[in-house]
Amino acid sequence: MISDNPYLPWPAELIEVIDETPTIKTLVVRPEAPLAFRAGQFVQLTVPGMGEAPFTPSSSPLEGQPIALTILRTGTVTEQMHQCRPGQVLGLRGPFGKGYPLEKLQGKEVLVVGGGVGLAPLRALILTLLAQLDGIKRMSIKYGARCMEELLYREEYPKWTPNPKVDFTCTIDRPQAGWDGRTGMVTTLLKNLDVDKANCYVFVCGPSIMLKFVTFELVAEGFHKDHIYLSMNRRMSCGMGLCGRCNIGPYYLCKDGPDVSYALIENYPNVF
Repeated sequence: MISDNPYLPWPAELIEVIDETPTIKTLVVRPEAPLAFRAGQFVQLTVPGMGEAPFTPSSSPLEGQPIALTILRTGTVTEQMHQCRPGQVLGLRGPFGKGYPLEKLQGKEVLVVGGGVGLAPLRALILTLLAQLDGIKRMSIKYGARCMEELLYREEYPKWTPNPKVDFTCTIDRPQAGWDGRTGMVTTLLKNLDVDKANCYVFVCGPSIMLKFVTFELVAEGFHKDHIYLSMNRRMSCGMGLCGRCNIGPYYLCKDGPDVSYALIENYPNVF
């Protein structure tokens, strides 16, 4: 951490704003002091005088500073973040959470499933694994969005797949003029997958309803429940296990997650 006081945001200069889609922007910030994080950990981004919100960095932790945070406009604070301009000083707290269990992936297949802005937290994982492909057997990326205008990072897809160990497929919810790719919910990409399900770890991030039906589809397809990791970033608030907003059963996802095995939480009523 860059501060011994977890309540204190440290200054971070906004150096670039990237318009990703009509509703999503990426803010690139340079913290006053270096902030090291693991893929899957999250930070609290502060707009002084307005409030803060949690985001998982979408940049590679291997590249260090600056840090990219991809933000969907959903309310008052995120609207203010979308109005920010380079040169402004924001605040960062963190990182929080455990991050993805990369140590379990050695020699395994990896399936990454994203929906909408859910590709943003997964991007840190994808970039990390692309830099360490010798350590895994294969990576398959499945991604869906409502329409082609809402597909994140479209210019990067060709950069992810030159290596035969990586494949990428995306879909939009329904047919659209100018789109000649797959159509249908992202769950349609999960049927009859050519993967070794017994030796595959799955990482899923997206809206709650997408998490639910992707999980059910993965289980129906024969994936092990303890190999399915769900991103619970939407539940984050204080980041330190104090407010209770993120708990599922005995687990505080800001400390035990935010990406957590479905096997641990499936029997609690508030998973989705």
